[in-house]
Amino acid sequence: MPSADLCTEEEIVQLVNLFYESIRKDEVLGPIFNQHVKDWDTHLSTMVDFWSSTLRGSARFRGAPMPKHTALPGLSFKLFERWLTLFRQTTDALPNTALGQRASELARRIAKSLWHGYQMSRDADELLGVA
Repeated sequence: MPSADLCTEEEIVQLVNLFYESIRKDEVLGPIFNQHVKDWDTHLSTMVDFWSSTLRGSARFRGAPMPKHTALPGLSFKLFERWLTLFRQTTDALPNTALGQRASELARRIAKSLWHGYQMSRDADELLGVA
């Protein structure tokens, strides 16, 4: 459950900026993100709103992440694993351990949901065992 007591807005900004700094430098994910994110300032602001809503309950995020992710070509489970590894490395380095643990837990759930949605958008019949 989101809680404003978990962390400050500044901690959310720090989390988002550190994470996406590592993404942009990553040899695997960096090129993918840099190809699809046209305006990094807007993306980071959106991600701050997302994580603030998710972690603190600010309700600032207005968007639908699933369609944006399912529209991307060529994603794989390994890419989602890499994203989670970088996220966990970022949260493990945060001084606020409660924030790090909660954010990592939510990121794992989000990645699982996005990966499932991505697969369903590609071949739902095969996943559901329908011929």
